[in-house]
Amino acid sequence: MSAIEETKTTPTPVSQTEARAKPQAPATPVLNRLLNFLSSVRFGVTLLILLVIASMIGMLIMQQNVEGFDKYFAELTPSQKLLYGSLGFFDIYHVWYFNALLLILSLNIVLASIDRFPKAWTFVSRKKLEASANWLKGQEQNALLKLRGESRTMIVERIGSAARSLGFKTTITEKGGRTFVFAERGTWNRLGAYAVHVALLTIFLGGFLTAQFGRDGQMPLQPGTTTSEMTNLTFNLDEISRVPVQLPFSVTCLDIQQKLIRKEGSIMANNTIDWLTRIRIKDEYGERDALVNLNYPYDYRGYRLFQASFISLGRARNITLRLTPQDGGAAQDVTIKRDGSAKLADGTQINFDKFLPDFAIGQGGQPDTKSGDYNNPAAVLTVTTPAGEVKRAYAFASELPEGAPVGAPVAGYKYRLIDFEKVPDAHVLA
Repeated sequence: MSAIEETKTTPTPVSQTEARAKPQAPATPVLNRLLNFLSSVRFGVTLLILLVIASMIGMLIMQQNVEGFDKYFAELTPSQKLLYGSLGFFDIYHVWYFNALLLILSLNIVLASIDRFPKAWTFVSRKKLEASANWLKGQEQNALLKLRGESRTMIVERIGSAARSLGFKTTITEKGGRTFVFAERGTWNRLGAYAVHVALLTIFLGGFLTAQFGRDGQMPLQPGTTTSEMTNLTFNLDEISRVPVQLPFSVTCLDIQQKLIRKEGSIMANNTIDWLTRIRIKDEYGERDALVNLNYPYDYRGYRLFQASFISLGRARNITLRLTPQDGGAAQDVTIKRDGSAKLADGTQINFDKFLPDFAIGQGGQPDTKSGDYNNPAAVLTVTTPAGEVKRAYAFASELPEGAPVGAPVAGYKYRLIDFEKVPDAHVLA
């Protein structure tokens, strides 16, 4: 603001008696000092830094509700387990001091807004269009300029034009023979801090309500399985246990699928485009089918189901078998879904029982897998002849030596695994 006027001022001396008679300011009440401290910007910044540090600890130290925490916990030293556990670092977003930081910081934001918003709003709604020369000189930024012009009107116009050229909005006021030029820009920026305050309070409130009343957990799903609960890891001293959390609905896994970058590659995350889980939700309101994939969680009754992890043991979503008749004839290809079956024209039924990615004979002569990788994939089949006789058969992807017992014909056919779609053993929803 600038004021254009002609003034003569004479300093008024202050006598020593008047100076001695000046009363001392009364002491500030304790409650006011406490409120001033709680609403101070420095205190709020300190709390915000502490909250950021606590959040960083939660990111650097694996939390107990994250998949793989049990393996992470087992690798820690006893002193780390004791220290992190006693300080609540394994579940830091639920410990008392984290919630206390949220509460006190929220109080600081509210008090600071109450203390400063009226002044900021007054500046926006009721602008100070005029002021005395002494008030202007008392501002932190002030300058005294001498301008020459034919008239006051021309000088005012020059000042206004200069301000407008810099993007300022000007208001000219005449009062008591004096002319005031008021220039401003970015007025609403003074209220930007309060928009940030509202956003922070909203985030803090959401985080607090989620931490106090929200329930989370994990739900491993294989095709054909049904569950109405999820499990959550809890930490007690140096022991980890899983606690079931009941859901108000049941979830049936219909199918799991994994889209790979390279078909011949592994099923690990670095070779995966997407994980897809098809489920059926059932409750007192009926049934509904849903698809949960990597970037598209499914929301139902306040619960959000999303892809959290997977059990990396190699399985097959479907297999393609080449059946060669034992007594000669044309071979035929049959595709069977996981845990599915197929019936041949002669009445023979083939059930897809199990897929073993790295076939081996385990204890008791039972088929097993040496690893979760697709080193020696094989399908375990149950074959029912037209006469009702049930037999076990194996289909391998690799060529078997001539006369190998596991490659012998079963129910009149030789079986060869010529293709399969890779999937993990289970998807884990959270």
